[in-house]
Amino acid sequence: MARSRKKLGEILVGWGAITPEQADKASVMAKGAGKRLGEVLVEAGFAKEEMVAKGLANQFGMEYIDLTANGVAEKIDLKLVPDDLVKKHLILPMGKAGNRLQLIIHDPMDLELFDMLRFRLNVELDQKLAAKSQIRKYLDLAASGTAKKFAASESLVTESIDKSVDRSVDRSVDKSIDVTDDETPIVKLCNRIIAEAVRMRGSDIHIEPMADRVRLRYRIDGVCIERDNLPKRMQNALLSRFKLMSGVNIAEKRIPQDGRIKLPVDDATIDFRVSTTPAYHGESIVLRILRPDSVRIGLENLGFEPDNLAIFNRIIRRPNGIFLVTGPTGSGKTTTLYSALDVLNRPDKKIITAEDPVEYNFEGINQCQVREHIGLTFPAILRSMLRQAPNIILVGEIRDKEVAEIAIQAALTGHLVFSTLHTNDAPSAITRLIDIGVKPFLVASSIQAVMAQRLVRVNCKECRRPMTPDELDPKFLHLVGMTVDEAIGKAHKGAGCGNCNNTGYRGRRAIFEMMVMNTQLRELAFNLAPISDIRRAALAAGMRPLVADGRIKILKGMTTPEEIAATTQVEMDSIAAG
Repeated sequence: MARSRKKLGEILVGWGAITPEQADKASVMAKGAGKRLGEVLVEAGFAKEEMVAKGLANQFGMEYIDLTANGVAEKIDLKLVPDDLVKKHLILPMGKAGNRLQLIIHDPMDLELFDMLRFRLNVELDQKLAAKSQIRKYLDLAASGTAKKFAASESLVTESIDKSVDRSVDRSVDKSIDVTDDETPIVKLCNRIIAEAVRMRGSDIHIEPMADRVRLRYRIDGVCIERDNLPKRMQNALLSRFKLMSGVNIAEKRIPQDGRIKLPVDDATIDFRVSTTPAYHGESIVLRILRPDSVRIGLENLGFEPDNLAIFNRIIRRPNGIFLVTGPTGSGKTTTLYSALDVLNRPDKKIITAEDPVEYNFEGINQCQVREHIGLTFPAILRSMLRQAPNIILVGEIRDKEVAEIAIQAALTGHLVFSTLHTNDAPSAITRLIDIGVKPFLVASSIQAVMAQRLVRVNCKECRRPMTPDELDPKFLHLVGMTVDEAIGKAHKGAGCGNCNNTGYRGRRAIFEMMVMNTQLRELAFNLAPISDIRRAALAAGMRPLVADGRIKILKGMTTPEEIAATTQVEMDSIAAG
């Protein structure tokens, strides 16, 4: 049987988890270092440890166990095996029936260990396989009495926190909030909320008072997920603690306030932008989680197709002109522009930004924060910028005529200007600028390109599989301009697993609509042409609409027709044009 067993590299290549070149390279590295292939694949960054563990389970005919999946942690019974064996060999007993012990292991080739366990415990073993890091994390949590954190459905409010809240007195500020001791119950709760949201890859934490409870939601991959309902009596202490942490006035409840929190989570320092807004049942608080690494992922990982990436790279290296990125709030515009600045941030270039607020700090870039209350407005910063002799200027957002005209003047006097605009598609940016009062000839002469974008969720690599004909809904396929025959065998979806919180999606990529200005488009802008004419000319010049870019990603198995249809919300005439 051993001779017919497939090699780990072959299994992972067959699954599309690694390329044949990566398998060959890792095999050479493993022989040279005297290590196992799986170890080298993980160390080199070719594959995730969980995927290697799945491959090993497949190779040895074992069941793979995801310890983060709901309900798995509750089945583990550490009392079945002596503590010294569990810690030394990183094994987890999962249950015993008669003379058979179900045991979670991480190394299926450690035959000496299995013989020793059979002898010492006088049992037969039914081995299951899990990732080594997951086993170690479970044991660390077990040692601290919090092993059940693997179960995401557990309430965040423990008995000790619940008892600490005085039920008889409705106070505006709980006496436990203004402390540095991490063991204080309300402090512990707030820290748990923040840490869990970061570990679950959340982008926002929403704390929303309701009539009879305080709703806690995390936004993950652009979708709000309800995490817990906290008791109403905790509302004042909870909100006050978050306000105190963010440095805003905890006594002021009538007006919106903005603050920031900087906290270490799992050896990384994370920034949180905090916004409070008065609402009917009490102040609503939103914490935006800002990860510096998220804007340094590289242009290739944003979601560009090769042709659009080539155009983007060419545009951002022009000496002057305006490059606009458009889309609604939360469509990734800031990440795209920061990624461009990261590429251009070299000692021979002076870059200045005007932002409201400054979200991510970049070394080597002069970033200026808008402060309306002291007169430091976008126009004031922009006028000052031009006296600083920059090569590249980033204006956080073009909101009015004054900002637009100064940005255009900067572009016409030899500066490269990046900015964002809120429009539905790329051609709309032309008419939007003219609508706010910018002269058509200035728009026509200064803009180099406009790029619209949206973020779409991508299929989880751990559980994605081809969609069956029954799952291919003709309604969604029609909306993205595809037929069932085109989609069969190419469109994929995630089945749902512990890696993606059973959503089928993990992570997001952008879809783009790149409109590069040419002579015809400049003439149309100058002559105040309707948006339909501008769009038609842009499509004729080679612009690929958002839905067509999404269609490419469906055919690559990256996302689903439902996700593209929901995100682009396209009209039928634009599909036909695309």
